[in-house]
Amino acid sequence: MRSGGSIAVVGGSIAGCAFASVAARAGADRVVVLERTGGRLADRGFGLCIHDDRAAELSAVGTLPPGIAAHPLTRRRWVVRDGDTAAGTLFWEQPFPFHSYHWGLLWQGLRGAMPDSVAYRQGAAVTAVTGAADRPELRLADGTSDHHDLVIGADGYRSVVREAVAAGSRPQYAGYVCWRGHFDARRMEGLGRGGPGTDVSPADAVTTVCFPGGSCVIYRIPGPGGTRVNWVLYAVPPQDGTLRFDDPTSFPAGHVTPGLAAGLSELLDREFPPYWGRLLALTPPEDTFVQPIYDLRTPRTAAGRVLLAGDAASVVRPHNTSGVAKALQDATAFGAAWRTAPSWDRLVSDYQAARGPAGHELVALARRLGHAQVEQTPDWAAMSPGRAESWWRDVLAGAPDIGGRPLGGG
Repeated sequence: MRSGGSIAVVGGSIAGCAFASVAARAGADRVVVLERTGGRLADRGFGLCIHDDRAAELSAVGTLPPGIAAHPLTRRRWVVRDGDTAAGTLFWEQPFPFHSYHWGLLWQGLRGAMPDSVAYRQGAAVTAVTGAADRPELRLADGTSDHHDLVIGADGYRSVVREAVAAGSRPQYAGYVCWRGHFDARRMEGLGRGGPGTDVSPADAVTTVCFPGGSCVIYRIPGPGGTRVNWVLYAVPPQDGTLRFDDPTSFPAGHVTPGLAAGLSELLDREFPPYWGRLLALTPPEDTFVQPIYDLRTPRTAAGRVLLAGDAASVVRPHNTSGVAKALQDATAFGAAWRTAPSWDRLVSDYQAARGPAGHELVALARRLGHAQVEQTPDWAAMSPGRAESWWRDVLAGAPDIGGRPLGGG
């Protein structure tokens, strides 16, 4: 497509930064990013992972900038409480070719790689998108409005832009939550090795602690002040009539309710091997939060002159470890469509053809993973390496791995 045009990117986090960079480098005359948050996005400290193959692919095309701190992971260890050892029983170990990232450092790398021509506006909350078929109009909370040749909704799982593409599509609560936290890895030193002559938490390993009705993944991530330990625990929340999850929401760090905090503490005491329960208890309250799990399979990811990216396009449960890779792949596919499409309409339709099915596939796989690891967990204590491998193949149901497929779906 020829250069030119005005593009608005609604949402300035990872997906938004990636799309803005691709659009500016492709030759758009004007690119503006509208981020509703007025605070420091870099302060978001939670961890995430990208499959090594996806990272290599995204680095090769320039969507993942060089120099962003990442921690290498090579294996995933599955552990269950056995009552005899502090660290529990290791019943399976599988390859895990990923690197972990700190959300804030990754965002800083993407933000820093953005061309100077991009206008990045914080505190700019979009309230509606109208006229999607031709030069859509953005309406902002401050009463202003603006027209653009193309609008990209990168505004997350509570997307406002989604209504212009798939009216009435809303994320649905999956029936469970994840507690998340992170802390300075140096705090682990007082815990010991978890057993005679063993290191139960190797630096290159992800540990999955399994229990009836849930699981918890624990791994190291880079941080601004050194290595941190990041963990994500999935389980049904305690019964509390004051909690409602029918509307997409979360309990940010430092604002977890007393009932949820007590529920987490009881779960750790009841279900976790003592070593891992003590490890999670090292997390300061200000670095602990709760995220109800939602998902959404949108009927389309583009319509008229509006397209959706990242979590705005499809809400995928985190079990698939593919969220960031998908957002960056969305941006890459957008750039490819720009290079070959003769018109805006063709660009949007080519993007939909490339990324709509990919989002649907990820939602389906993550639902199977959530069912197997939270909703209908197996008898973890009866697992052996052979049984675990068979169980895992059944859950994947033909998918080659978690972490997303290559661009093009091959």
